[in-house]
Amino acid sequence: MRLSASCVALLALVSGTVPAASALDMAHNVHHAKKSQPHVTDTHHAVTAKSATHTTHTAATHTATTHAASHSATGKAAPHTAVKAGTHTAAHHSSVQKASLSRRHHGTYERFTASSFVTGQGEGDIIAGEDPTIRAAAIDALGNMNGTAVVINPANGRILAMVNQKLALSPGAEPCSTIKLSVGLAALSEGLVTRDTPVNLGGFRMNLTEALAHSNNLYFEEMGRELGFERVRHYATQFGLGELAGYNIAGEQLGTYPDEELPANQGGVGRMCSFGQGVSMTPLQLGALVAAIANGGTLYYLQHPTTPEEVGSFEPHVKRTLDIARFIPDMQDGMAGAVEYGTARSLRVNFHELPVFGKTGTCSDKGTRFGWFASFSDSPMGSLVTVFFLEGGRPVFGPRAAELTGLFYRSLWDRNYFVDKPAIPVQAMNVTPVRPIASTGAANVSSTGAGVNQ
Repeated sequence: MRLSASCVALLALVSGTVPAASALDMAHNVHHAKKSQPHVTDTHHAVTAKSATHTTHTAATHTATTHAASHSATGKAAPHTAVKAGTHTAAHHSSVQKASLSRRHHGTYERFTASSFVTGQGEGDIIAGEDPTIRAAAIDALGNMNGTAVVINPANGRILAMVNQKLALSPGAEPCSTIKLSVGLAALSEGLVTRDTPVNLGGFRMNLTEALAHSNNLYFEEMGRELGFERVRHYATQFGLGELAGYNIAGEQLGTYPDEELPANQGGVGRMCSFGQGVSMTPLQLGALVAAIANGGTLYYLQHPTTPEEVGSFEPHVKRTLDIARFIPDMQDGMAGAVEYGTARSLRVNFHELPVFGKTGTCSDKGTRFGWFASFSDSPMGSLVTVFFLEGGRPVFGPRAAELTGLFYRSLWDRNYFVDKPAIPVQAMNVTPVRPIASTGAANVSSTGAGVNQ
């Protein structure tokens, strides 16, 4: 019996043999693999390349337009999965039947119970030690969105503004695709890839720059499998995940990193590396990591002065120095790409004047969607690190957080914040690193802050 093409497609949908494997923050066309091929194909690295056969997969996407910027995304196949607002997945694997995925043809949607909006921003915050111009710009940018904005000076770890401090200091949430910053640095540190190394993802290849810019899940799942859980966890904890980011910040709670890999039926280490399933990260932890990328490798304890006197007597406290300086240009290419043409391009709807490097993240858990955007700017007057973290329902996603970051910079620019400001050099402190861990080839790390939650 001969079947028409439409019948074959319908059978594929009903049988549930087609997984959706693209990133939440991007639109991505995935090609079909006909045979096993090496994954990491660059010949300049002594890396053992795995062979694997990938199941044929497709994902149909619908583009959502928000606040004068359009962003396409495809649903991520996972037992714990979010689909970005306006995105509808047309086919997925039978192993993800428990996931709350939107279906265009069946009329069912992921149900969100959390509110995306608030009536006041920053009520009850302690603000006497903050920069009033930066705080005002952050409040203006957030508008009525339910979220927090943290702005950090990467040259010394001072928090210049922290809006909605209760949320900023909470135990955090799943990092979504922002976890890819940690995984990318780990893969670079281990010599698995450079920014240009093509990685075989089953019918197509992608390098680190493209993977960061477009937030490709398959790429970072492959990096996670190549690294293995122990090395992934080692780097994550060295970069500050799983420990308090602040130095004596009252009310700060801990975001945790698991001691064990996710079970295989939940995606294993690959899923932990594509959107951070099983990980809890705080806005302060993410801000400290991005500040270390911005300043060349110094991981500061973040400090939040609460009085003018504390501002006047402020002294930086270094947690440790990371040997990542030579890898930062590789990360910057992808983070710049995210803003210029990738998942964070909504930032450019409102602000074009300065270079901005960043990473979006979108996922959901138990009826709440999370939208992350972490970034740093580059200006003659110095750099700022920002973390916008949103909670709620369908209006919340990573590109929206990037859009708000653009509004934040626009507000600062219009307030002449970048005019007549003395330049603050941003560079890693000169601390002698210790011997790297021999079994992992890990980055050199030197600890200079004793006894404070390392």
